[in-house]
Amino acid sequence: MKARPHGSPLIETRRTNRIQARTTVAHTNTIKVGVLFSKTGITSAIESSQLYGTLFAIREINDAGGIAGRELVPISYDPGSDPVKYRMFAERLILTDDVQVIFGCYMSSARKAVVPVVERWNRLLFYGTLYEGFEYSENVIYTGAAPNQNSVQLADFMTSNFGARIYLVGSNYIFPYESNRIMSDLVSQYRGGAKLGERYVRLDATKDDFAEIVEDIRTTRPDFIFSTVVGDATQHFYRAYAHAGLDPASMPIASLTTSEVEVAQMGDIAEGHFTAAPYFRSIASSTNRRCLEKFGRMLGSETIPNASWEAAYFQVHFFAQAMRAVGSADIETLMPELLRSEFDAPQGRVSIDPSTHHTNLNPRIGRVNREGEFDVVWEAPAPIRPDPYLVAHTLGDWMVR
Repeated sequence: MKARPHGSPLIETRRTNRIQARTTVAHTNTIKVGVLFSKTGITSAIESSQLYGTLFAIREINDAGGIAGRELVPISYDPGSDPVKYRMFAERLILTDDVQVIFGCYMSSARKAVVPVVERWNRLLFYGTLYEGFEYSENVIYTGAAPNQNSVQLADFMTSNFGARIYLVGSNYIFPYESNRIMSDLVSQYRGGAKLGERYVRLDATKDDFAEIVEDIRTTRPDFIFSTVVGDATQHFYRAYAHAGLDPASMPIASLTTSEVEVAQMGDIAEGHFTAAPYFRSIASSTNRRCLEKFGRMLGSETIPNASWEAAYFQVHFFAQAMRAVGSADIETLMPELLRSEFDAPQGRVSIDPSTHHTNLNPRIGRVNREGEFDVVWEAPAPIRPDPYLVAHTLGDWMVR
C-alpha cells in the first residue's frame, strides 16, 4: 500500500464544515472531487472566495439529489499561494485520494504547476480565473476570461474615453507580463498610443514598494494606468495612488484583477477606478439576485462574490451536468459531453467552446462607486466567443463571433 505523503489537509472553518456536511443525498457511493484554493498566503482573500463558490455549488447539487443520487464530496487542501504546493497537492489528490477532477488555482504560476500533473495522469482541471491566454490543454476547462473577453474591451473603452498614453504596473509573475504585453499591443494600435512606463513589484509588495512608481506616474502623466497587481498588494498600490493625490477622474487605474474583494480591502479610495470582468456582484438580473440571496443564506456575508467566485461556482455545475448525462467522471467519457455544456450563470448564459476548451462569456466594464460596488458602464450585447490566442481580435474588432 502506497504511503500517504506528509502534510495536513485544509482545516475548514465551522462554516465550511456545515456546507460540506449538509446534504439531502442518501446514496453511499460518493463522488470525490479535488479542490485546490488557498486560505493562506498572498492571494488567500480572492482564492477563499473561489473556495466558497465551489463549495456553494457542491451544496446546491447535493441538496438537489446529487448526481443520480450520488453525493459530491470535496477533498480540499490549502496550497498557501505557493505553486510548489499546488503541484504537490495535485499529485496527492490524484495518486492518494483518487480524484478524477480538480477545481482550483488562481495565479497562472499555480495553474502551470498543476497542468503537467493532470496531463500526466489524464485527469481534469477546471480553472476559474481570468488569465493571459496563449494556452490550450486537453485536460483543462478554462472558465475565466481570455484576453479577448476583457483586455480588448478595456483597451477600447479606456482609449476612447481617456486617451492612449498608458503606464503599466504589475506583480512579478507570468500573468502581468503577458497581460501587459497584450495591452501594450492593443493601445499601440490606437492613434497616438504610447507606453510611458512599465514597472513590476514583488508579490508581497507593500505601500512603500509603490512610492517611486507613483511618483513616476505623477511625472509622466499617462492618460490611464493599467494594473495587473494581484493579491494583497493591490490595496497598497491604490493607497499609494490616493496618498499621492492623483485623481481617477482624469487619470484612473484600469484593471483586470481588482475585484470586489480587493475593493473591500481598501475602502473608498477605490472609487472612480475601472475593472473589466464578465461578472460583478451588482448585476441586476433576477438570476444573479436569486443566487446571491441563496449564497447569503448558506454562508452569511463573510465571502464577497466576484468574477472568480462566479466562475468557480458555475464550473462545478458544468461538471455535474455532464456527469449526469454520461454517468462517469472519467475524462475520456466526460469530455465530449462537457464540451457541449451550457448554464444560466449569474453573469448570464455561458457555454464551453469545444475548439478551445475556454468559455463563451459576457464581458463588462465596471467603475467603482462610493459604496464599493461596481456600476456597469459598458457590457457586451451577447456572449463573446473566446479567442485565447488573439488570432482574430484587435482593438475595435472584438464583437460576437
